[in-house]
Amino acid sequence: MINFNIPPCVGREIDYVKQAIDSHKICGDGAFTKKCNEWLESRFNAEKVMLTTSGSTALDMAFELCELKQGDEVILPSYTFSSTANAAVLCGARLVFVDIRPDTMNIDEKKIEAAITDRTKVICCVHYAGVACEMDTIMDIATRHGLKVIEDAAQAVTSKYKGRYLGTIGDFGCYSFHETKNFSMGEGGALVINNREYNEKAEILREKGTNRAKFFRGQVDKYTWVDFGDSYLPSELNAAYLWAQLESADKIEKDRMETWNYYNEQLQDLAASGKVELPFLPEYCEHNAHMYYLKCKDLQERTALISYCKKNGVQLVFHYVPLHSAPAGYKFGRFNGNDEYTTKESERLVRLPMYYGLVQSDREKVVQTVKDFYMR
Repeated sequence: MINFNIPPCVGREIDYVKQAIDSHKICGDGAFTKKCNEWLESRFNAEKVMLTTSGSTALDMAFELCELKQGDEVILPSYTFSSTANAAVLCGARLVFVDIRPDTMNIDEKKIEAAITDRTKVICCVHYAGVACEMDTIMDIATRHGLKVIEDAAQAVTSKYKGRYLGTIGDFGCYSFHETKNFSMGEGGALVINNREYNEKAEILREKGTNRAKFFRGQVDKYTWVDFGDSYLPSELNAAYLWAQLESADKIEKDRMETWNYYNEQLQDLAASGKVELPFLPEYCEHNAHMYYLKCKDLQERTALISYCKKNGVQLVFHYVPLHSAPAGYKFGRFNGNDEYTTKESERLVRLPMYYGLVQSDREKVVQTVKDFYMR
């Protein structure tokens, strides 16, 4: 079976994990955590980046820093993972889902303004498959209405919008380093802060409500509990694993891009004959080869394609079930306007195997198996 995903491993991970163990420092914010933070800040020209225990907790921090109160509203797409919504709900906010664009599967920037009320506080945009939302429009709307913008860039590490790295455009950006992502630490993520006014508050929030970070910088002679917080620091063992990946970031991305481009070239004939739709890349986007997907005719065809490929040794998977149709979606939010594309397009989408180290013979088998299904 050609698996849908195999977690990335470039070869130095065990060496670095052992170094962390030998240093007798395996809790959060050790040498490897600092290396990762500094690499991300430097590479992305970000104001401040802090590793977290997951992409989900990065979102939790971002929404908490927006100072949401009970009854405030957050605008977001329904086509996303539950973490995007949970982070807002944890702050007491109500969810206002809007429709997606059928070309990129991202939030439809033209539907956002109609969803704004006097309770709206945050727009959360999700860069699906590492392809950028239309950020100029979203930031303009946010500025005119006095709203915060959170970029859920879990799938978009190293992707760009008009030359700017995703996660560095809104007020806050959130990355994921889950085992399914381009760069992994097993479970982990990072919060990007794009306004230095939030730096100290974020440090306190991440360090269980203490000013421990200031103590380690020598700014105070002891640290104490100063505000609400939680423990969002990942283990140094996880950070050591991630550091090996960030050191090889260009190598990993080149490998994934070769797979993405091979799929895209080899499946053009199916698209030209109208049997499938291939991913759409706006001119303003530089993607990171996080995902390669097809769109089938409908849900029935997608189910048959997944079944056929599985029987022939290739694992294809579908993706999100729209949140507004889930029990918690009804409980915590509402859909603004019409669901013209969210449900329909989500039922057509199927993802092909995509991971670092996918060999050419397996790429060829994936493509041929998909073609065989449609040419039967």
